[in-house]
Amino acid sequence: MRIDILTIFPEMFDGVLNASMLGRASEKGILEFRAHNIRDYSLNKHHNTDDYPYGGGAGMVMMAQPIMDCIDAVTGQSEIRPRCIVMSPRGKQLSTELARELAREERLLILAGHYEGIDERVMDMMDDEISIGDYILTGGELPAMVVVDCVSRFIPGVLGSAESAEDESFSSGLLEYPQYTRPAEYREKTVPEVLLNGNHAEIQKWRRQQALLKTKQNRPDLLEKAELTKKDIEFLSSLENTEDQNG
Repeated sequence: MRIDILTIFPEMFDGVLNASMLGRASEKGILEFRAHNIRDYSLNKHHNTDDYPYGGGAGMVMMAQPIMDCIDAVTGQSEIRPRCIVMSPRGKQLSTELARELAREERLLILAGHYEGIDERVMDMMDDEISIGDYILTGGELPAMVVVDCVSRFIPGVLGSAESAEDESFSSGLLEYPQYTRPAEYREKTVPEVLLNGNHAEIQKWRRQQALLKTKQNRPDLLEKAELTKKDIEFLSSLENTEDQNG
């Protein structure tokens, strides 16, 4: 997959895209990253990319001309048209399902906005507006990095194990179960006995129940959409009964 990122701060992406799993995937040719400086396409002698908004208001707005010219130049570098994404607080929220969908694309173009907004004529060129949460950041660069990292995990060969992307929080609609490694006892804290007895059926049962418990404690809203079995529902009911008795 090729991912083009349009930004006024391309240097912010150097460390993220060249390190860890993303860096190794790039070295193997699984992923190709290209960061493009929108300022290079500005026709203004000072290479400005922002201007005052029509109608007044606080702050500056990213101009259409530099971004649209940058998009035209970047999309023309390949016969494959990229799926164009803009990072925006008003966009649909990033999710595991959306990340899987984007991972099936051959090419992505991600626009990292800045200032108070982007000229709406640019937004009309986009296929998706995506947000990473209900909060505001100083720019779209960090959200763009989050999208790149999240999507890349679902591309074959990026992770060391094909199961890793599926066996984590949100992949099953639940939060992830607790994890432990050696030693079995440290600072008087021990690993649950069920994980040491080698009974894989019991381990899977324990992990499922712990995932349900963590989800109920931290993100009960996820339980409304999760695919729950009869045993899951019975376990959750037992938790509620215990709470009632202790309450």
